[in-house]
Amino acid sequence: MVGLQGSGKTTTTAKIAKRLTDLAKRKVLMASLDTRRPAAMEQLAVLGGQIGVQTLAIVEGQSPVQIAARAKEAARLGGYDVVLLDTAGRLTLDETLMNEAAEVRRASGPHEVLLVADALTGQDAVNLARAFNERLDLTGIVLTRVDGDGRGGAALSMRAVTGKPIKLIGTGEKLDAIEDFHPTRIADRILGMGDIVSLVEKAATTIDAEKAARVAEKMRKGAFDLADLREQLTQMQHMGGMSGLMAMLPGIAKIKNQLAERNLDEKVLKRQMAIIDSMTPQERRNPDVLKASRKRRIAAGSGTKPEDINKLLKMHRTMADVMKAMGGAKRGPMAGLANMLGFSGGMPSPEEMAKLAEKMPGSLPAGMPGGPSGPGLPPKMPGLPPNFPGRLPGLGGGVPPGIPGLGKKK
Repeated sequence: MVGLQGSGKTTTTAKIAKRLTDLAKRKVLMASLDTRRPAAMEQLAVLGGQIGVQTLAIVEGQSPVQIAARAKEAARLGGYDVVLLDTAGRLTLDETLMNEAAEVRRASGPHEVLLVADALTGQDAVNLARAFNERLDLTGIVLTRVDGDGRGGAALSMRAVTGKPIKLIGTGEKLDAIEDFHPTRIADRILGMGDIVSLVEKAATTIDAEKAARVAEKMRKGAFDLADLREQLTQMQHMGGMSGLMAMLPGIAKIKNQLAERNLDEKVLKRQMAIIDSMTPQERRNPDVLKASRKRRIAAGSGTKPEDINKLLKMHRTMADVMKAMGGAKRGPMAGLANMLGFSGGMPSPEEMAKLAEKMPGSLPAGMPGGPSGPGLPPKMPGLPPNFPGRLPGLGGGVPPGIPGLGKKK
Protein backbone atom coordinates (compact mmCIF):
# COMPACT_ATOMS: atom_id res chain seq x y z
CA MET A 1 0.00 0.00 0.00
CA VAL A 2 1.61 3.27 -1.15
CA GLY A 3 0.52 6.90 -1.34
CA LEU A 4 0.82 10.33 0.21
CA GLN A 5 0.28 11.01 3.90
CA GLY A 6 -3.37 11.66 4.69
CA SER A 7 -4.74 9.77 1.68
CA GLY A 8 -6.17 7.03 3.89
CA LYS A 9 -3.58 4.25 3.46
CA THR A 10 -3.80 2.88 6.99
CA THR A 11 -7.60 2.87 7.09
CA THR A 12 -7.76 1.38 3.58
CA THR A 13 -5.30 -1.34 4.62
CA ALA A 14 -7.67 -2.28 7.46
CA LYS A 15 -10.69 -2.16 5.12
CA ILE A 16 -9.03 -4.52 2.64
CA ALA A 17 -7.99 -6.83 5.49
CA LYS A 18 -11.58 -6.96 6.74
CA ARG A 19 -12.84 -7.59 3.20
CA LEU A 20 -10.37 -10.45 2.67
CA THR A 21 -11.22 -11.94 6.06
CA ASP A 22 -15.00 -11.69 5.86
CA LEU A 23 -15.68 -12.32 2.17
CA ALA A 24 -12.69 -14.34 0.95
CA LYS A 25 -12.12 -16.15 4.29
CA ARG A 26 -8.39 -15.46 4.17
CA LYS A 27 -6.04 -15.31 7.15
CA VAL A 28 -4.48 -11.85 6.97
CA LEU A 29 -1.47 -10.24 8.66
CA MET A 30 -1.06 -6.47 8.59
CA ALA A 31 2.26 -4.69 9.12
CA SER A 32 2.95 -0.96 9.43
CA LEU A 33 6.20 0.21 7.82
CA ASP A 34 5.68 3.84 8.84
CA THR A 35 8.51 4.55 11.28
CA ARG A 36 8.24 8.35 11.07
CA ARG A 37 4.63 9.35 11.70
CA PRO A 38 3.84 9.35 15.44
CA ALA A 39 1.66 6.42 16.53
CA ALA A 40 1.27 5.13 12.95
CA MET A 41 1.99 1.55 14.01
CA GLU A 42 -0.31 1.82 17.00
CA GLN A 43 -3.10 3.12 14.76
CA LEU A 44 -2.92 0.01 12.55
CA ALA A 45 -2.87 -2.21 15.65
CA VAL A 46 -6.01 -0.52 16.99
CA LEU A 47 -7.80 -0.98 13.65
CA GLY A 48 -6.67 -4.61 13.58
CA GLY A 49 -8.23 -5.15 16.99
CA GLN A 50 -11.53 -3.65 15.80
CA ILE A 51 -11.80 -6.00 12.81
CA GLY A 52 -10.18 -9.05 14.39
CA VAL A 53 -7.10 -9.10 12.14
CA GLN A 54 -3.59 -9.73 13.47
CA THR A 55 -0.94 -7.01 13.17
CA LEU A 56 2.82 -7.50 13.27
CA ALA A 57 4.38 -6.83 16.65
CA ILE A 58 6.21 -3.50 16.89
CA VAL A 59 10.02 -3.68 17.25
CA GLU A 60 11.71 -0.35 17.85
CA GLY A 61 14.65 0.67 15.69
CA GLN A 62 13.93 -1.47 12.61
CA SER A 63 13.90 0.02 9.10
CA PRO A 64 10.90 -0.37 6.76
CA VAL A 65 12.78 -3.01 4.74
CA GLN A 66 13.57 -5.00 7.89
CA ILE A 67 9.94 -4.80 9.03
CA ALA A 68 8.76 -6.05 5.62
CA ALA A 69 11.15 -9.03 5.78
CA ARG A 70 10.02 -9.82 9.32
CA ALA A 71 6.37 -9.64 8.25
CA LYS A 72 6.93 -12.15 5.42
CA GLU A 73 8.71 -14.56 7.75
CA ALA A 74 6.04 -14.23 10.46
CA ALA A 75 3.32 -14.85 7.88
CA ARG A 76 5.11 -17.94 6.56
CA LEU A 77 5.58 -19.39 10.03
CA GLY A 78 2.06 -18.46 11.14
CA GLY A 79 0.26 -19.91 8.13
CA TYR A 80 -1.14 -16.60 6.88
CA ASP A 81 -2.61 -16.27 3.37
CA VAL A 82 -2.10 -12.54 2.85
CA VAL A 83 0.36 -9.94 4.12
CA LEU A 84 -0.57 -6.26 3.83
CA LEU A 85 2.33 -3.80 4.07
CA ASP A 86 1.24 -0.28 5.02
CA THR A 87 4.13 1.94 3.89
CA ALA A 88 4.95 5.45 5.07
CA GLY A 89 3.69 8.54 3.24
CA ARG A 90 4.74 12.16 2.92
CA LEU A 91 2.82 15.39 2.59
CA THR A 92 4.33 15.82 -0.88
CA LEU A 93 6.22 13.69 -3.37
CA ASP A 94 9.95 13.58 -2.63
CA GLU A 95 12.93 11.42 -3.47
CA THR A 96 13.23 9.97 0.03
CA LEU A 97 9.68 8.68 -0.08
CA MET A 98 10.07 7.11 -3.51
CA ASN A 99 13.41 5.47 -2.67
CA GLU A 100 12.01 3.92 0.53
CA ALA A 101 8.94 2.57 -1.28
CA ALA A 102 11.11 1.18 -4.07
CA GLU A 103 13.40 -0.58 -1.57
CA VAL A 104 10.42 -2.18 0.18
CA ARG A 105 9.06 -3.35 -3.17
CA ARG A 106 12.37 -4.97 -4.14
CA ALA A 107 12.75 -6.65 -0.74
CA SER A 108 9.19 -7.96 -0.41
CA GLY A 109 8.29 -8.82 -4.03
CA PRO A 110 4.56 -8.16 -3.56
CA HIS A 111 1.82 -9.56 -5.79
CA GLU A 112 0.02 -6.20 -5.70
CA VAL A 113 1.24 -2.60 -5.39
CA LEU A 114 -1.81 -0.45 -4.75
CA LEU A 115 -1.70 3.34 -4.85
CA VAL A 116 -4.13 4.84 -2.33
CA ALA A 117 -5.24 8.27 -3.51
CA ASP A 118 -7.79 10.80 -2.32
CA ALA A 119 -10.56 11.30 -4.89
CA LEU A 120 -10.45 15.03 -4.07
CA THR A 121 -6.83 15.32 -5.20
CA GLY A 122 -7.93 16.80 -8.51
CA GLN A 123 -5.28 17.66 -11.10
CA ASP A 124 -2.44 16.67 -8.74
CA ALA A 125 -3.68 13.10 -9.16
CA VAL A 126 -1.97 12.99 -12.55
CA ASN A 127 1.50 13.80 -11.14
CA LEU A 128 0.96 11.52 -8.15
CA ALA A 129 -0.07 8.50 -10.21
CA ARG A 130 2.64 9.02 -12.84
CA ALA A 131 5.43 9.30 -10.23
CA PHE A 132 4.44 6.21 -8.27
CA ASN A 133 3.84 4.15 -11.40
CA GLU A 134 7.21 5.01 -12.92
CA ARG A 135 9.12 3.99 -9.79
CA LEU A 136 6.98 1.13 -8.44
CA ASP A 137 5.08 -0.28 -11.44
CA LEU A 138 1.66 -0.14 -9.79
CA THR A 139 -0.84 -2.97 -10.24
CA GLY A 140 -3.89 -0.91 -9.31
CA ILE A 141 -5.36 2.15 -7.62
CA VAL A 142 -7.67 2.57 -4.63
CA LEU A 143 -9.66 5.81 -4.52
CA THR A 144 -10.75 7.05 -1.10
CA ARG A 145 -13.51 9.51 -0.13
CA VAL A 146 -15.65 8.57 -3.10
CA ASP A 147 -18.84 9.30 -1.19
CA GLY A 148 -20.10 12.16 -3.35
CA ASP A 149 -21.73 12.24 -6.76
CA GLY A 150 -19.33 14.22 -8.94
CA ARG A 151 -15.89 12.91 -8.07
CA GLY A 152 -14.96 11.05 -11.22
CA GLY A 153 -12.20 13.35 -12.43
CA ALA A 154 -9.38 11.82 -10.39
CA ALA A 155 -10.30 8.31 -11.53
CA LEU A 156 -10.24 9.33 -15.19
CA SER A 157 -6.90 11.14 -14.86
CA MET A 158 -5.11 8.38 -12.94
CA ARG A 159 -6.37 5.67 -15.25
CA ALA A 160 -5.26 7.66 -18.29
CA VAL A 161 -1.68 8.37 -17.19
CA THR A 162 -0.90 4.94 -15.66
CA GLY A 163 -2.98 2.55 -17.74
CA LYS A 164 -3.62 0.73 -14.43
CA PRO A 165 -7.13 -0.12 -13.23
CA ILE A 166 -9.04 1.53 -10.40
CA LYS A 167 -9.66 -1.60 -8.32
CA LEU A 168 -11.44 -0.38 -5.18
CA ILE A 169 -13.15 2.73 -3.86
CA GLY A 170 -13.64 3.87 -0.28
CA THR A 171 -17.18 5.15 0.23
CA GLY A 172 -17.15 6.18 3.89
CA GLU A 173 -15.32 6.15 7.20
CA LYS A 174 -16.59 2.80 8.46
CA LEU A 175 -14.28 -0.18 8.03
CA ASP A 176 -16.73 -1.96 5.74
CA ALA A 177 -17.18 1.09 3.48
CA ILE A 178 -15.12 -0.19 0.56
CA GLU A 179 -16.34 -1.73 -2.68
CA ASP A 180 -15.23 -2.82 -6.12
CA PHE A 181 -14.92 -0.08 -8.70
CA HIS A 182 -17.43 -0.49 -11.53
CA PRO A 183 -17.13 2.38 -14.05
CA THR A 184 -20.66 2.03 -15.36
CA ARG A 185 -22.21 2.06 -11.90
CA ILE A 186 -20.21 5.11 -10.83
CA ALA A 187 -21.22 6.91 -14.02
CA ASP A 188 -24.88 6.05 -13.34
CA ARG A 189 -24.61 7.50 -9.82
CA ILE A 190 -23.02 10.70 -11.12
CA LEU A 191 -25.79 11.03 -13.71
CA GLY A 192 -28.47 10.45 -11.09
CA MET A 193 -29.58 7.13 -12.58
CA GLY A 194 -29.00 5.18 -9.36
CA ASP A 195 -27.14 1.93 -8.83
CA ILE A 196 -29.66 -0.85 -8.31
CA VAL A 197 -27.13 -3.65 -8.92
CA SER A 198 -24.86 -2.45 -6.09
CA LEU A 199 -27.92 -2.11 -3.89
CA VAL A 200 -28.83 -5.74 -4.59
CA GLU A 201 -25.27 -6.88 -3.83
CA LYS A 202 -25.16 -4.89 -0.61
CA ALA A 203 -28.48 -6.36 0.48
CA ALA A 204 -27.28 -9.89 -0.28
CA THR A 205 -24.23 -9.46 1.97
CA THR A 206 -25.83 -7.54 4.85
CA ILE A 207 -29.40 -8.77 5.22
CA ASP A 208 -29.91 -11.87 7.35
CA ALA A 209 -32.40 -13.68 5.10
CA GLU A 210 -33.50 -16.12 7.81
CA LYS A 211 -34.13 -13.33 10.33
CA ALA A 212 -35.90 -11.25 7.66
CA ALA A 213 -38.20 -14.16 6.83
CA ARG A 214 -39.01 -14.66 10.51
CA VAL A 215 -39.94 -11.01 10.97
CA ALA A 216 -41.95 -11.05 7.75
CA GLU A 217 -43.98 -14.00 9.03
CA LYS A 218 -44.74 -12.07 12.22
CA MET A 219 -45.91 -9.17 10.06
CA ARG A 220 -48.21 -11.44 8.12
CA LYS A 221 -49.82 -12.51 11.39
CA GLY A 222 -50.01 -8.93 12.66
CA ALA A 223 -47.50 -9.62 15.47
CA PHE A 224 -44.85 -7.12 14.33
CA ASP A 225 -43.64 -5.38 17.51
CA LEU A 226 -41.18 -2.56 18.24
CA ALA A 227 -38.28 -4.98 18.80
CA ASP A 228 -38.81 -6.22 15.24
CA LEU A 229 -38.91 -2.64 14.00
CA ARG A 230 -35.57 -1.95 15.68
CA GLU A 231 -34.07 -4.98 13.96
CA GLN A 232 -35.19 -3.60 10.60
CA LEU A 233 -33.70 -0.19 11.39
CA THR A 234 -30.42 -1.90 12.32
CA GLN A 235 -30.29 -3.77 9.02
CA MET A 236 -31.03 -0.56 7.15
CA GLN A 237 -28.15 1.09 9.00
CA HIS A 238 -25.82 -1.74 7.99
CA MET A 239 -26.73 -1.10 4.37
CA GLY A 240 -25.57 2.49 4.61
CA GLY A 241 -28.54 4.17 6.22
CA MET A 242 -31.33 5.97 4.41
CA SER A 243 -29.02 8.40 2.66
CA GLY A 244 -26.79 5.54 1.48
CA LEU A 245 -29.74 3.55 0.15
CA MET A 246 -31.35 6.55 -1.52
CA ALA A 247 -28.11 7.43 -3.28
CA MET A 248 -28.48 4.15 -5.18
CA LEU A 249 -32.10 4.72 -6.19
CA PRO A 250 -32.88 6.17 -9.62
CA GLY A 251 -33.70 9.87 -9.70
CA ILE A 252 -32.83 10.63 -6.07
CA ALA A 253 -29.88 12.80 -7.12
CA LYS A 254 -32.37 15.25 -8.59
CA ILE A 255 -33.65 16.15 -5.12
CA LYS A 256 -30.34 15.67 -3.30
CA ASN A 257 -30.23 19.24 -2.02
CA GLN A 258 -33.75 18.98 -0.65
CA LEU A 259 -32.87 15.79 1.20
CA ALA A 260 -29.73 17.39 2.62
CA GLU A 261 -31.72 20.36 3.89
CA ARG A 262 -34.07 18.01 5.75
CA ASN A 263 -31.21 16.15 7.49
CA LEU A 264 -32.09 12.79 6.00
CA ASP A 265 -29.15 10.98 7.57
CA GLU A 266 -28.16 8.55 10.28
CA LYS A 267 -29.65 10.80 12.97
CA VAL A 268 -33.18 9.77 12.01
CA LEU A 269 -32.41 6.06 12.42
CA LYS A 270 -30.37 6.57 15.59
CA ARG A 271 -33.13 8.67 17.18
CA GLN A 272 -35.74 6.00 16.49
CA MET A 273 -33.46 3.24 17.77
CA ALA A 274 -32.71 5.25 20.94
CA ILE A 275 -36.42 5.57 21.64
CA ILE A 276 -36.97 1.81 21.32
CA ASP A 277 -33.85 1.08 23.42
CA SER A 278 -35.30 3.21 26.24
CA MET A 279 -38.38 0.98 26.47
CA THR A 280 -38.81 -2.10 28.64
CA PRO A 281 -39.18 -5.51 26.95
CA GLN A 282 -42.89 -5.45 27.80
CA GLU A 283 -43.33 -2.03 26.16
CA ARG A 284 -41.60 -3.21 22.99
CA ARG A 285 -43.82 -6.28 22.79
CA ASN A 286 -47.01 -4.39 23.59
CA PRO A 287 -46.85 -0.68 22.58
CA ASP A 288 -50.47 -0.21 23.72
CA VAL A 289 -49.29 0.08 27.34
CA LEU A 290 -47.39 3.27 26.52
CA LYS A 291 -49.36 5.98 28.31
CA ALA A 292 -48.29 9.56 29.01
CA SER A 293 -46.13 8.80 32.08
CA ARG A 294 -44.24 6.03 30.28
CA LYS A 295 -43.69 8.22 27.24
CA ARG A 296 -42.20 10.96 29.40
CA ARG A 297 -39.80 8.44 30.94
CA ILE A 298 -38.79 7.08 27.52
CA ALA A 299 -38.33 10.61 26.14
CA ALA A 300 -36.04 11.49 29.04
CA GLY A 301 -34.03 8.30 28.54
CA SER A 302 -33.62 8.74 24.78
CA GLY A 303 -33.09 12.50 24.67
CA THR A 304 -36.23 13.04 22.61
CA LYS A 305 -39.72 14.48 23.11
CA PRO A 306 -43.02 12.65 23.76
CA GLU A 307 -44.24 13.78 20.32
CA ASP A 308 -41.25 11.96 18.74
CA ILE A 309 -42.43 8.79 20.47
CA ASN A 310 -45.95 9.34 19.17
CA LYS A 311 -44.63 9.66 15.62
CA LEU A 312 -42.63 6.45 15.96
CA LEU A 313 -45.64 4.58 17.37
CA LYS A 314 -47.86 5.88 14.59
CA MET A 315 -45.31 4.82 11.98
CA HIS A 316 -45.11 1.37 13.57
CA ARG A 317 -48.89 0.93 13.62
CA THR A 318 -49.26 2.06 10.04
CA MET A 319 -46.46 -0.20 8.84
CA ALA A 320 -47.84 -3.19 10.72
CA ASP A 321 -51.37 -2.63 9.39
CA VAL A 322 -50.31 -2.04 5.81
CA MET A 323 -47.84 -4.94 5.75
CA LYS A 324 -50.44 -7.27 7.19
CA ALA A 325 -53.00 -6.14 4.61
CA MET A 326 -50.45 -6.61 1.83
CA GLY A 327 -49.42 -10.08 3.01
CA GLY A 328 -46.41 -9.18 5.18
CA ALA A 329 -44.31 -12.15 4.10
CA LYS A 330 -43.52 -10.21 0.94
CA ARG A 331 -43.88 -6.65 2.08
CA GLY A 332 -42.02 -5.89 5.34
CA PRO A 333 -39.95 -2.70 5.81
CA MET A 334 -36.53 -4.31 5.72
CA ALA A 335 -37.78 -7.85 5.43
CA GLY A 336 -39.86 -6.45 2.60
CA LEU A 337 -36.76 -4.78 1.21
CA ALA A 338 -35.09 -8.18 1.28
CA ASN A 339 -37.92 -9.53 -0.82
CA MET A 340 -37.84 -6.54 -3.16
CA LEU A 341 -34.15 -7.13 -3.68
CA GLY A 342 -34.66 -10.63 -4.95
CA PHE A 343 -34.83 -12.89 -1.87
CA SER A 344 -38.40 -13.88 -2.70
CA GLY A 345 -41.73 -12.52 -3.77
CA GLY A 346 -40.97 -9.34 -5.66
CA MET A 347 -42.09 -5.74 -5.50
CA PRO A 348 -45.57 -4.71 -4.38
CA SER A 349 -47.98 -4.00 -7.17
CA PRO A 350 -48.64 -0.37 -8.14
CA GLU A 351 -52.05 -0.61 -6.49
CA GLU A 352 -50.51 -1.79 -3.22
CA MET A 353 -47.87 0.93 -3.35
CA ALA A 354 -50.55 3.53 -3.96
CA LYS A 355 -52.40 2.39 -0.82
CA LEU A 356 -49.14 2.43 1.14
CA ALA A 357 -48.34 5.94 -0.09
CA GLU A 358 -51.77 7.16 1.03
CA LYS A 359 -51.28 5.87 4.57
CA MET A 360 -47.60 6.52 5.20
CA PRO A 361 -46.91 10.28 4.70
CA GLY A 362 -48.59 11.47 7.88
CA SER A 363 -46.72 8.92 9.98
CA LEU A 364 -43.20 9.54 8.76
CA PRO A 365 -40.80 11.26 11.19
CA ALA A 366 -40.27 14.99 10.85
CA GLY A 367 -37.62 15.76 8.30
CA MET A 368 -38.19 12.75 6.07
CA PRO A 369 -39.55 13.32 2.58
CA GLY A 370 -43.29 13.09 2.85
CA GLY A 371 -43.20 13.52 6.63
CA PRO A 372 -44.22 16.55 8.69
CA SER A 373 -42.45 19.66 7.34
CA GLY A 374 -40.59 17.44 4.91
CA PRO A 375 -39.95 18.43 1.29
CA GLY A 376 -42.21 15.79 -0.15
CA LEU A 377 -41.32 13.74 -3.21
CA PRO A 378 -42.07 15.09 -6.66
CA PRO A 379 -44.85 13.28 -8.53
CA LYS A 380 -42.36 12.37 -11.20
CA MET A 381 -38.59 12.51 -11.00
CA PRO A 382 -36.81 13.86 -14.07
CA GLY A 383 -34.08 11.98 -15.85
CA LEU A 384 -35.87 8.70 -16.57
CA PRO A 385 -37.78 7.69 -19.70
CA PRO A 386 -41.59 7.77 -19.32
CA ASN A 387 -41.95 4.06 -20.04
CA PHE A 388 -39.26 2.98 -17.57
CA PRO A 389 -40.27 -0.47 -16.22
CA GLY A 390 -41.09 -1.22 -12.61
CA ARG A 391 -42.49 2.27 -11.91
CA LEU A 392 -43.54 3.15 -8.37
CA PRO A 393 -46.34 5.70 -7.83
CA GLY A 394 -44.96 8.92 -6.37
CA LEU A 395 -41.36 8.15 -7.29
CA GLY A 396 -41.58 8.42 -11.06
CA GLY A 397 -38.63 6.08 -11.51
CA GLY A 398 -38.21 2.36 -11.35
CA VAL A 399 -35.72 -0.44 -11.68
CA PRO A 400 -34.10 -2.17 -14.64
CA PRO A 401 -35.94 -5.18 -16.05
CA GLY A 402 -34.51 -8.63 -15.63
CA ILE A 403 -33.20 -8.34 -12.05
CA PRO A 404 -34.92 -11.03 -9.92
CA GLY A 405 -37.59 -9.54 -7.71
CA LEU A 406 -37.12 -6.02 -9.06
CA GLY A 407 -39.90 -4.93 -11.33
CA LYS A 408 -41.50 -6.78 -14.21
CA LYS A 409 -40.39 -7.07 -17.77
CA LYS A 410 -42.71 -5.44 -20.27
